[in-house]
Amino acid sequence: MTARLACFDLDNTLIDRDGAFLAWARWWVDRSGLGADAVEWLVAHDNGGFTPRAQLFAGAREAFGVVTSVEELVAAYDREHPGFTWVEPAVLDGLASLSTAGWRVAVVTNGNVVQQSRKLEHTGIAGAVDYCCISEAAGVRKPDARIFAIAAEGAGATLADGWMVGDHPPYDIAGGINAKLSTIRIGDHHDVPTPIADHHLMSVVDAFPVILAS
Repeated sequence: MTARLACFDLDNTLIDRDGAFLAWARWWVDRSGLGADAVEWLVAHDNGGFTPRAQLFAGAREAFGVVTSVEELVAAYDREHPGFTWVEPAVLDGLASLSTAGWRVAVVTNGNVVQQSRKLEHTGIAGAVDYCCISEAAGVRKPDARIFAIAAEGAGATLADGWMVGDHPPYDIAGGINAKLSTIRIGDHHDVPTPIADHHLMSVVDAFPVILAS
Protein backbone atom coordinates (compact mmCIF):
# COMPACT_ATOMS: atom_id res chain seq x y z
CA MET A 1 0.00 0.00 0.00
CA THR A 2 1.41 3.39 -1.00
CA ALA A 3 1.73 5.90 1.82
CA ARG A 4 -0.56 8.91 1.97
CA LEU A 5 0.89 12.40 1.66
CA ALA A 6 0.55 15.44 3.91
CA CYS A 7 1.80 18.63 2.25
CA PHE A 8 2.63 21.81 4.14
CA ASP A 9 3.41 25.32 3.01
CA LEU A 10 6.45 26.85 4.71
CA ASP A 11 6.02 30.61 5.20
CA ASN A 12 3.36 31.63 7.72
CA THR A 13 2.32 27.99 7.99
CA LEU A 14 5.14 25.93 9.48
CA ILE A 15 7.11 29.06 10.41
CA ASP A 16 6.23 32.66 11.30
CA ARG A 17 7.67 34.26 8.18
CA ASP A 18 6.32 37.73 8.95
CA GLY A 19 7.77 37.65 12.46
CA ALA A 20 11.13 36.64 11.04
CA PHE A 21 10.98 39.47 8.50
CA LEU A 22 10.31 42.00 11.25
CA ALA A 23 13.27 40.69 13.26
CA TRP A 24 15.50 40.89 10.18
CA ALA A 25 14.26 44.40 9.33
CA ARG A 26 15.09 45.70 12.81
CA TRP A 27 18.57 44.17 12.59
CA TRP A 28 19.24 45.46 9.07
CA VAL A 29 18.02 48.98 9.84
CA ASP A 30 20.16 49.14 12.97
CA ARG A 31 23.22 47.80 11.12
CA SER A 32 22.67 50.23 8.26
CA GLY A 33 22.29 53.21 10.58
CA LEU A 34 18.80 54.05 9.38
CA GLY A 35 15.99 55.48 11.49
CA ALA A 36 13.19 53.51 13.09
CA ASP A 37 10.83 54.70 10.36
CA ALA A 38 12.78 52.48 7.96
CA VAL A 39 11.52 49.39 9.81
CA GLU A 40 7.93 50.56 9.41
CA TRP A 41 8.56 51.27 5.73
CA LEU A 42 10.03 47.82 5.08
CA VAL A 43 7.16 46.03 6.82
CA ALA A 44 4.56 48.15 5.00
CA HIS A 45 6.13 47.50 1.59
CA ASP A 46 7.07 43.83 2.15
CA ASN A 47 3.50 42.68 1.46
CA GLY A 48 4.06 39.44 3.34
CA GLY A 49 7.01 38.60 1.09
CA PHE A 50 5.06 38.97 -2.14
CA THR A 51 6.73 42.21 -3.21
CA PRO A 52 9.68 41.21 -5.44
CA ARG A 53 12.88 41.73 -3.45
CA ALA A 54 14.46 43.83 -6.21
CA GLN A 55 11.45 46.15 -6.10
CA LEU A 56 11.53 46.31 -2.29
CA PHE A 57 15.20 47.22 -2.10
CA ALA A 58 15.02 49.65 -5.02
CA GLY A 59 12.33 51.46 -3.05
CA ALA A 60 14.42 51.37 0.13
CA ARG A 61 17.41 52.87 -1.72
CA GLU A 62 15.25 55.71 -2.99
CA ALA A 63 13.46 56.31 0.32
CA PHE A 64 16.50 56.20 2.60
CA GLY A 65 19.50 56.92 0.42
CA VAL A 66 21.02 53.45 0.70
CA VAL A 67 24.09 53.33 -1.54
CA THR A 68 24.51 49.55 -1.88
CA SER A 69 23.27 48.22 -5.23
CA VAL A 70 19.93 46.44 -5.49
CA GLU A 71 21.65 43.25 -6.62
CA GLU A 72 23.93 43.23 -3.57
CA LEU A 73 21.05 44.00 -1.22
CA VAL A 74 18.94 41.14 -2.58
CA ALA A 75 21.83 38.67 -2.41
CA ALA A 76 22.61 39.69 1.17
CA TYR A 77 18.94 39.41 2.14
CA ASP A 78 18.74 35.88 0.75
CA ARG A 79 21.72 34.92 2.90
CA GLU A 80 20.72 36.80 6.04
CA HIS A 81 16.95 36.56 6.40
CA PRO A 82 16.77 32.75 6.86
CA GLY A 83 18.86 33.10 10.02
CA PHE A 84 16.02 34.99 11.66
CA THR A 85 13.47 32.20 11.13
CA TRP A 86 12.49 29.71 13.79
CA VAL A 87 10.10 26.81 14.27
CA GLU A 88 8.07 26.02 17.37
CA PRO A 89 8.92 22.66 18.98
CA ALA A 90 5.23 21.68 18.78
CA VAL A 91 5.40 21.95 14.99
CA LEU A 92 8.35 19.55 14.78
CA ASP A 93 6.53 17.23 17.18
CA GLY A 94 3.46 17.34 14.94
CA LEU A 95 5.48 16.49 11.85
CA ALA A 96 7.05 13.60 13.75
CA SER A 97 3.61 12.34 14.79
CA LEU A 98 2.55 12.11 11.15
CA SER A 99 5.68 10.18 10.21
CA THR A 100 5.18 7.81 13.14
CA ALA A 101 1.63 7.16 11.95
CA GLY A 102 2.87 6.17 8.48
CA TRP A 103 2.27 9.42 6.61
CA ARG A 104 4.79 10.82 4.16
CA VAL A 105 5.32 14.52 4.73
CA ALA A 106 6.39 17.14 2.19
CA VAL A 107 6.96 20.87 2.24
CA VAL A 108 5.62 22.53 -0.92
CA THR A 109 6.74 26.14 -1.11
CA ASN A 110 6.87 28.86 -3.73
CA GLY A 111 10.15 30.75 -3.71
CA ASN A 112 13.81 30.68 -4.66
CA VAL A 113 16.12 27.83 -3.74
CA VAL A 114 18.66 29.88 -1.79
CA GLN A 115 16.13 31.54 0.50
CA GLN A 116 13.79 28.60 1.07
CA SER A 117 16.42 25.88 1.43
CA ARG A 118 18.27 27.93 4.02
CA LYS A 119 15.08 28.41 6.01
CA LEU A 120 14.37 24.69 5.88
CA GLU A 121 17.87 23.80 7.05
CA HIS A 122 18.11 26.54 9.70
CA THR A 123 14.83 25.57 11.35
CA GLY A 124 15.44 21.82 11.15
CA ILE A 125 12.30 21.29 9.10
CA ALA A 126 14.31 19.81 6.23
CA GLY A 127 15.32 16.90 8.45
CA ALA A 128 11.81 16.42 9.81
CA VAL A 129 10.05 15.78 6.48
CA ASP A 130 10.43 13.31 3.63
CA TYR A 131 10.74 15.82 0.81
CA CYS A 132 11.03 19.57 0.24
CA CYS A 133 9.66 20.86 -3.04
CA ILE A 134 10.74 24.44 -3.86
CA SER A 135 9.04 25.99 -6.87
CA GLU A 136 12.21 27.45 -8.41
CA ALA A 137 13.82 24.01 -8.47
CA ALA A 138 10.62 22.24 -9.53
CA GLY A 139 9.99 24.64 -12.41
CA VAL A 140 6.33 24.99 -11.42
CA ARG A 141 4.51 26.94 -8.71
CA LYS A 142 1.42 26.53 -6.59
CA PRO A 143 -1.47 26.47 -7.43
CA ASP A 144 -0.41 24.25 -10.34
CA ALA A 145 -1.26 20.65 -9.47
CA ARG A 146 2.00 19.46 -11.00
CA ILE A 147 4.06 20.69 -8.06
CA PHE A 148 2.10 18.38 -5.77
CA ALA A 149 2.69 15.45 -8.09
CA ILE A 150 6.42 16.20 -7.91
CA ALA A 151 6.22 16.33 -4.11
CA ALA A 152 4.36 13.02 -3.98
CA GLU A 153 6.93 11.30 -6.15
CA GLY A 154 9.80 12.75 -4.14
CA ALA A 155 8.24 11.68 -0.86
CA GLY A 156 7.34 8.21 -2.14
CA ALA A 157 3.63 8.73 -1.62
CA THR A 158 0.33 8.98 -3.43
CA LEU A 159 -1.86 12.07 -3.68
CA ALA A 160 -4.97 9.97 -3.06
CA ASP A 161 -6.61 10.89 0.27
CA GLY A 162 -3.82 13.37 0.96
CA TRP A 163 -3.80 16.86 2.46
CA MET A 164 -2.50 20.35 1.74
CA VAL A 165 -2.04 22.77 4.63
CA GLY A 166 -1.23 26.44 4.01
CA ASP A 167 -2.10 30.06 4.69
CA HIS A 168 -2.71 31.42 1.18
CA PRO A 169 -6.08 30.60 -0.43
CA PRO A 170 -5.19 31.34 -4.10
CA TYR A 171 -1.93 29.39 -3.89
CA ASP A 172 -2.13 26.79 -1.13
CA ILE A 173 -5.82 26.02 -0.97
CA ALA A 174 -6.45 26.36 -4.71
CA GLY A 175 -3.38 24.23 -5.36
CA GLY A 176 -4.56 21.54 -3.00
CA ILE A 177 -7.98 21.53 -4.62
CA ASN A 178 -6.39 21.32 -8.07
CA ALA A 179 -4.42 18.27 -6.89
CA LYS A 180 -7.58 16.74 -5.39
CA LEU A 181 -6.24 17.01 -1.85
CA SER A 182 -8.21 17.85 1.27
CA THR A 183 -7.25 21.32 2.48
CA ILE A 184 -6.62 23.20 5.70
CA ARG A 185 -6.19 26.97 5.76
CA ILE A 186 -3.98 28.35 8.53
CA GLY A 187 -4.58 31.80 10.03
CA ASP A 188 -5.80 34.99 8.41
CA HIS A 189 -2.62 36.30 6.84
CA HIS A 190 -4.35 37.02 3.54
CA ASP A 191 -7.67 38.81 3.17
CA VAL A 192 -8.78 36.54 0.36
CA PRO A 193 -12.02 34.63 1.00
CA THR A 194 -11.81 32.01 -1.74
CA PRO A 195 -11.33 29.25 -2.43
CA ILE A 196 -12.69 27.90 0.83
CA ALA A 197 -10.67 25.19 2.54
CA ASP A 198 -12.19 22.11 4.16
CA HIS A 199 -10.95 23.42 7.51
CA HIS A 200 -9.85 26.85 8.74
CA LEU A 201 -7.58 26.75 11.80
CA MET A 202 -5.52 29.45 13.47
CA SER A 203 -2.42 27.34 14.10
CA VAL A 204 -0.73 24.59 12.12
CA VAL A 205 -0.40 22.68 15.39
CA ASP A 206 -4.16 22.15 15.29
CA ALA A 207 -3.91 20.63 11.80
CA PHE A 208 -1.95 17.56 12.84
CA PRO A 209 -4.77 15.85 14.78
CA VAL A 210 -7.20 16.59 11.93
CA ILE A 211 -4.94 14.80 9.46
CA LEU A 212 -4.23 11.95 11.84
CA ALA A 213 -7.96 11.38 12.32
CA SER A 214 -8.68 11.20 8.59
